[in-house]
Amino acid sequence: MAALTAGTRAPHFELTAMDGAKFSLQDALGRGPVLAVFFKISCPVCQYALPYYERIYRAYGDQSVTLIGVSQNQKTEAAEFMKRYGITFPVLLDDTKTFPVSNAYGLTNVPTTFWISEDGEIEISSVGWVKQEFEEIARKAATVTKATAEPMFHSGERIADFRAG
Repeated sequence: MAALTAGTRAPHFELTAMDGAKFSLQDALGRGPVLAVFFKISCPVCQYALPYYERIYRAYGDQSVTLIGVSQNQKTEAAEFMKRYGITFPVLLDDTKTFPVSNAYGLTNVPTTFWISEDGEIEISSVGWVKQEFEEIARKAATVTKATAEPMFHSGERIADFRAG
């Protein structure tokens, strides 16, 4: 089964965050759209992509968009990854034995990112690193928060157009 596609209803879930707090997708959608980034620490494309998602979080995440990471690793491993790659957005822990949330979303590769609208529909489903899809997500975050779009890439950075997950 491939990752859920745009136009699909997002399965509701509850997971525990790194800080022990409980996260409910349904509750978060009551505040606005949710950007969920599924990852595994050993994945080179995750290591490449997540710092860029951190930029979206820093620009728009404390407003009406909830950005979460969903780790497929143990808590201690996820904590080291977050420290190493400068990730400050909330990270949730999927059960590393059965991966119930990853499986519900049809993950076969990471990173896989979903933009979930307030009505629970997946509007963007992005597997791997696709620069164009990342830029679309950043534009949506700016629009939803009614903020001026901030550049997500710095002058002189070499940004890959695509990296398979």
